[in-house]
Amino acid sequence: MITVMTGAGISTASGIPDYRGPQGLWRSDPDYQKLVTIDYYLTDPAIRRKSWEFRRGSPAWQARPNDAHRALVDLEKSGRLDALITQNVDGLHQSAGSDPARVLELHGNMFGVLCVGCGERSTLREALDRIDAGDPDPACRSCGDILKTTTVMFGEPLEPATIARAVEAAETCEVFVAIGTTLQVQPAASLAGIAAEAGATLIIVNADPTPYDRLAAEVIRTPIPEAVPALVTRLLT
Repeated sequence: MITVMTGAGISTASGIPDYRGPQGLWRSDPDYQKLVTIDYYLTDPAIRRKSWEFRRGSPAWQARPNDAHRALVDLEKSGRLDALITQNVDGLHQSAGSDPARVLELHGNMFGVLCVGCGERSTLREALDRIDAGDPDPACRSCGDILKTTTVMFGEPLEPATIARAVEAAETCEVFVAIGTTLQVQPAASLAGIAAEAGATLIIVNADPTPYDRLAAEVIRTPIPEAVPALVTRLLT
């Protein structure tokens, strides 16, 4: 079986910029990181207001899956894909047709909203509509506590069940493919090492070197929308 992990690089061809690359948001404006850091978010209403507007302006609203996303759907339909782990919050794998039950969103999804107090869930669209109606910092309608998107912010732990399933998929696969990820953010990055140590063939598709390249059986630098369909074709033959 094959386990795939994707990072921001798979979505850049869909018009969504990465965070850490040469043109990434952290390089262009380091203050962006405060908008997705839980301590700043919870303690500073001004940061929350900017964070909502940051989400409103995300290109993910208009983004569409590219050939790499669609190729992974073909891999799933072949019956060879065990899990599709993603560090992305843009929902493009599901939009492309990947089974939501097979997509493990390590860092959550930007289009949902939850209350940090009672856990009640709603949608980002609802929160933005409330802002448009004159509430710059919408609170939970049930308990009055702070709302945030269903993304894992810096300083928050990953969802235990999701990371446990991802570790299992890394430990038990025959092939582990890392696509468009710098493999620098832990614990997600360690999944490549876990798979290699368990005996899986590690394939890395990324424009720049990663800390795990030395463990890989193959490193592909070809642009991702071209590389992934070609790789899937090879894996299925």
